[in-house]
Amino acid sequence: MTITHYPKNQSSNGGEEEEISHECKELLLSLPKEKGWRTSHLYKYQEFWCQAIEIQSIVSFQRHFQASDNDVVLATIPKSGTTWLKALAFAIVNRKRFALENNHPLLTSNPHDLVPFFEYKLYANRQLPDLSNLPHPRLFGTHLPFPSLPDSIKKSGCRVVYICRNPFDTFISSWHFLNKIDPGSKAPMSLDEAFEMYCKGVIGFGPFWDHMLGYWKESIGRPHKVLFLKYEDLKEDVTFHLKKLAEFLGFPFSLEEERAGDVEKIAKLCSFENMKELEVNKAGKSIKYFENKALFRKGEVGDWVNYLTPRMVEQLAKVVEEKLGSSGLSFKVFS
Repeated sequence: MTITHYPKNQSSNGGEEEEISHECKELLLSLPKEKGWRTSHLYKYQEFWCQAIEIQSIVSFQRHFQASDNDVVLATIPKSGTTWLKALAFAIVNRKRFALENNHPLLTSNPHDLVPFFEYKLYANRQLPDLSNLPHPRLFGTHLPFPSLPDSIKKSGCRVVYICRNPFDTFISSWHFLNKIDPGSKAPMSLDEAFEMYCKGVIGFGPFWDHMLGYWKESIGRPHKVLFLKYEDLKEDVTFHLKKLAEFLGFPFSLEEERAGDVEKIAKLCSFENMKELEVNKAGKSIKYFENKALFRKGEVGDWVNYLTPRMVEQLAKVVEEKLGSSGLSFKVFS
């Protein structure tokens, strides 16, 4: 059985400006900008913050991608369980193609190679990919907010699965992750400086509250279209949410599969502990600039208590209450 291999991205950090087209440079001149976490600047494009090179890929994706009714789009805010969700979704929809016991693609390929990002892989480096021959259902990943998804995704029958994480842990995970990347001449960002930017919403694909609310509202208005998951809920009861995910994707587990322990087998195959120890996830770069080993740190709920001061906790709690309080969206922040 063959699996689709997507082109590897170049891993160089240098020459970001050189990769940007004249058209994109013109666009950047019109956009608000702030100091970046990892790069010189973040730009505000369509009401969310991102890097210059990401904008170029996003514009191409928005212009050219045509969704099919049985496509699956896995959407996340960074550092909220993206790798885990990709592994789970891939294992669920492909369980008839690949035996769960031996030689499963997830044992030899990083989830980001099996479920490619639109903005980091498929439409990166000025590529216009031919996606027409991919096996169905096609699985894709994105960090884009819902309003910025192409109309073909929003108006077709394709399904969208969204996962997010409590903002306290998301912040700490993001700070650790972005400071692990070699920024060239840029010094690591202090926790205090990063925290103030996060609370202002200035982080890749943020503000986090707008990102979450966009998908949250769609999941309430169109539950057949958007499934909204929380990282903490999956950690607490992965079996229940695996079955919920499979049902939503149109690949429900049969009684025979449940009796054979297939749900538990997928949960174990895709577990943080298992994925972290695989050789493929200890080396290489499946996402541009990001080493695979940096994708697996702790995977815990409540690790933020080891980093945030009482003042920070109070400040972020106030932001969360102000931005999300009236929405009905709430999070478990302790394990």
